[in-house]
Amino acid sequence: MSPHDRSSASRPLRVVPLGGLGEIGKNMLALEYGDDIVVIDCGLMFPEEDMLGVDLVIPDISYLERNAKRIRGILITHGHEDHTGALPYVLPRLKVPVYAVGLGYELVQVKLREHHVLRDALLHRAEPGQPIQLGALRAEFFRVCHSIPDAMGVALTTPLGLVIHTGDFKIDHTPIDGRPTDFQHLALLCSKGLLLLLSDSTYAEVPGYTQSEAVVREWLERIIREAPGRVIVATFASLISRVQMVLNAAADSGRKVAIVGRSMVDNTTIATKTGYLLVPEGVLLPWERIKNLPPEEVVVITTGSQGEPTSGLTRIANGSHPLIRIIPNDTVVVSASPIPGNETVISRTIDNLTRQGARVLTSRNALVHVHGHASQEDLKLMLRVTQPKYFVPVHGEYRHLAAHGLLAQSVGVPEKNVFVMEDGDVLELTTAHGSIVERIPCGHIYVDGLRLWDPKSAVLRDRKTLSRDGVVIVVLTVDQHSGLLLGEPQIVSTGFVDADQQGDLLRRGAAKVKDALAQKAELAVHADYVQAQVKEALGGFLYAETKRRPMILPVVVAV
Repeated sequence: MSPHDRSSASRPLRVVPLGGLGEIGKNMLALEYGDDIVVIDCGLMFPEEDMLGVDLVIPDISYLERNAKRIRGILITHGHEDHTGALPYVLPRLKVPVYAVGLGYELVQVKLREHHVLRDALLHRAEPGQPIQLGALRAEFFRVCHSIPDAMGVALTTPLGLVIHTGDFKIDHTPIDGRPTDFQHLALLCSKGLLLLLSDSTYAEVPGYTQSEAVVREWLERIIREAPGRVIVATFASLISRVQMVLNAAADSGRKVAIVGRSMVDNTTIATKTGYLLVPEGVLLPWERIKNLPPEEVVVITTGSQGEPTSGLTRIANGSHPLIRIIPNDTVVVSASPIPGNETVISRTIDNLTRQGARVLTSRNALVHVHGHASQEDLKLMLRVTQPKYFVPVHGEYRHLAAHGLLAQSVGVPEKNVFVMEDGDVLELTTAHGSIVERIPCGHIYVDGLRLWDPKSAVLRDRKTLSRDGVVIVVLTVDQHSGLLLGEPQIVSTGFVDADQQGDLLRRGAAKVKDALAQKAELAVHADYVQAQVKEALGGFLYAETKRRPMILPVVVAV
């Protein structure tokens, strides 16, 4: 019997993670009670190196599509892409209301307008502490500290009890915007008991406390003041507090600032218009107005802290940026931590900058970045303040989730009440017990231009084959009536063998194809038969000779 057919008193709360558990990125989690579903976040993940030609990765929402009539809304915890980036692709398929606070609302609005889906979305501006009724569930945002203004946690009141989702958070007692995590309100929310805590696990392996943004401010002020030439600062486009630090430090040092990179320009423009970024008068100028100033009077803020191929810093490092080239005495500050999986491309970017003569400062050799996530002692404090009955670590790779689960046990949460889950696991909770009851299909959906592909797509499979073993094209001219070959098969290859090796190999391959087709020449009038025979004969021959399996594309021309 479905849980939705039971009496209200016996219905469980269902927790269904669709992204962000067991991976970094594409955060999305559904909470269900009876006929009501509330979704928290709707993020994307940037592709890994083996996802050839893929632009973005978003969650598989097939489960939500099957239950679309029960979805009461999507709650956005903050404006980072790994929490909002899938909205333009999801909302046309679900058409459900979206709720966000402050800067998160502004960034989502711009994103949906750019993708021409704002008209399909019921986008609502919410406020911290303001209840939102979502069927039988009631949601409320509360303020947390993170690396972007207006980061929020979610308190969801259900008939079984209170659920807290922390969102991404850190504990910073001296945040740049003066808005620390609201533990007072959080403690008040949990004063009557907390059924379930879902908490950020990204830095659950890191001992101690996360440092304050104020530490970075001191270092940036010193670097910008003492640098002998230009200072180029690369950071996340959404890290508005870091941009504010650079602007203030530049003003104090008598420097002018240019911002380059589309996403950086867009985000700082929005933040300035909405009052989240306060630009000192006369400091921020277009590149054209400061490019001829003495180098010691120039600061550039750009994207590219993760080595993204088309970002400003990467193009500067590659010598392909249309405006900026590295010159003697340049100081480059990479003010971000590598996202797991990006270490190689970031190292390559740093090498290229150093090779051109820049002095490069990163979190390895200077205190130019502190991360935006809670470390172990901060996570313990969250657990002690909230004192949950059940605990589910979220937002992290599996080792992060497992480490966070052990932290919860260390502060008194019973082991049987700690659930380390992955995407697709379905947890059912009652006031008496909890268990993982099923697993739903849940994986990556690849965004490739205007198309969406699932992992089983033949297109992606073919790309991997081409990248690994190359392609061999066989052109055959046959008589359309008799099926007989007219001339020798013509074979060309790309990405398979070196030019000086392919001549003899492909000639012998052509002979194999000719022999295979001659055995049953009367069937050669059927194109499907010809293609199958060519692939079988040539594929077997090439594997025997090279131990590789290139993609074979027969082209049959009937005359």
